[in-house]
Amino acid sequence: MDNTKQVSASVRGLMDFLQNSPTAFHAVDQVRRILLAQGFRELPESQRWILLPGGKYFTTRNGSSLIAFRVGARLREPGFLITASHSDSPCFKLKQNAELRVRDRYVQLNTEGYGGMICSSWMDRPLSLAGRVLLRKVEDGRQTHESRLVCFDRDLLLIPNLAIHMNRKVNEGFAFNKQILAMDLYLYNRMAPTVWGAQNEFLSAGRLDDLECAYGTLQGFLAGENDRHIQVYSLFDNEEVGSGTKQGAASTLLKDVLYRVVRGLGLDDEDFRCMTARSFMLSCDNAHAVHPNHPEKTDANNCTYMNEGIVVKSHAGQKYTSDARSIALFRAICEHAQVPVQFFSNRSDEAGGSTLGNIAMAQVSMNTVDLGLAQLAMHSAYETAGVRDLEYLERACAAFYGAGLSTDERGDLRLEG
Repeated sequence: MDNTKQVSASVRGLMDFLQNSPTAFHAVDQVRRILLAQGFRELPESQRWILLPGGKYFTTRNGSSLIAFRVGARLREPGFLITASHSDSPCFKLKQNAELRVRDRYVQLNTEGYGGMICSSWMDRPLSLAGRVLLRKVEDGRQTHESRLVCFDRDLLLIPNLAIHMNRKVNEGFAFNKQILAMDLYLYNRMAPTVWGAQNEFLSAGRLDDLECAYGTLQGFLAGENDRHIQVYSLFDNEEVGSGTKQGAASTLLKDVLYRVVRGLGLDDEDFRCMTARSFMLSCDNAHAVHPNHPEKTDANNCTYMNEGIVVKSHAGQKYTSDARSIALFRAICEHAQVPVQFFSNRSDEAGGSTLGNIAMAQVSMNTVDLGLAQLAMHSAYETAGVRDLEYLERACAAFYGAGLSTDERGDLRLEG
């Protein structure tokens, strides 16, 4: 029985997006195609930008990060309304000299781990290769390079477990060596997304962290019109390895784009600083749901469940950017959109990971809330989330992008209408 026929168009759209986005390069290419079909104009970073009120634009960096923006037709004390998500997921990356032979019977590929993956989840399942390659070209006697996306759309590889007869302790825990197989080519899981559960309430797929948020925020961005402000959709690469690249959230990418938007509209440096002070970001990266077999791993009260709403994340050590002001603003937006909200904090004796918000704020600071959708098996080759939460995110983001924001006499951000 095909369960996809019983789920919403939003979930089917996400499943197609995941299936066609085996790497960050492909995810950005998918977003690029969607934006072009919606009338957005691509602006290369290397060229001068000419912007008009009411215009719709986007730019990419490295082919793996993208920022799109829509300029209000009637700007009035404008700010930036921004969502941020990431395009990359933990996986195995091929090394440049990748091919190894074993007794002239097997071909192995030499790899290294990208991000904090659950290695065991990659074993004994069909895999293939995808990414980008640079080809050498000769035109008019001159040598150039051309970048192309590649995806081997067939079951091509497998990482077999050692039989239990040869490893009797395999079920007692095992430390995997990430150099097991051996360009920007990555292994990807060939298992298609699936909807399952007694009421078709769960979605399992590879790369839900964080392509679910990337897709959901994009749908909200396209749906939420706003003539007063500048709406920004940002999708960063390399979050899983710290964001410290030219296309990561720690780079100048977001600041560069926002500054160029301000100057492209004929405004100056002071206007840029006023506008960022009137801005609000939703940092969107998935969150941990309570695990049915390990409920003790989550906080007693601040724990979250799939299909029960958007997760707002907080941390006393500022791993997350959420504070009382940004949480109140976001809750008001969700109440307006009739979207449920739940709250996550790590157990006090457990270290948590950071995400996009606090990293991006080192370059350009503004009011920010960290949020996500509850999921299981984060960083597995095949993750699980709730089908209803995607629609909650889309509705909340549409309401966010359509919101009126202003500042009071003290300069504090407030929500209008």
